[in-house]
Amino acid sequence: MLNQHKERDTSLLFKTLAQIKSEEEFRMFFEDLCTYKEIAQMSQRLESACLLLEGKTYSKIIEKTEISSATLSRISRCIQHGSGGYNKVLFDIMNSENKDPEDN
Repeated sequence: MLNQHKERDTSLLFKTLAQIKSEEEFRMFFEDLCTYKEIAQMSQRLESACLLLEGKTYSKIIEKTEISSATLSRISRCIQHGSGGYNKVLFDIMNSENKDPEDN
């Protein structure tokens, strides 16, 4: 029964996130849902994942982000063997940020 309860809670979280329409709504929701430290840690993980995807070394990433080597290792394993979430979402974001505005 505990697993069904956890699945229902997780489902509610993902459904809620899918309904958010703007960066400002995400910001407001996360500021209510999470502590400042939790948001900072998630941001640090995303920045580290981007740097890994760009081919930066562990030492450069740790120096830049101050992330622990254990957390960086976990992120790396997720990128290489996880569900593909980091790769899909971050490649899309990185590509849209690197797009030349004149290409539109």
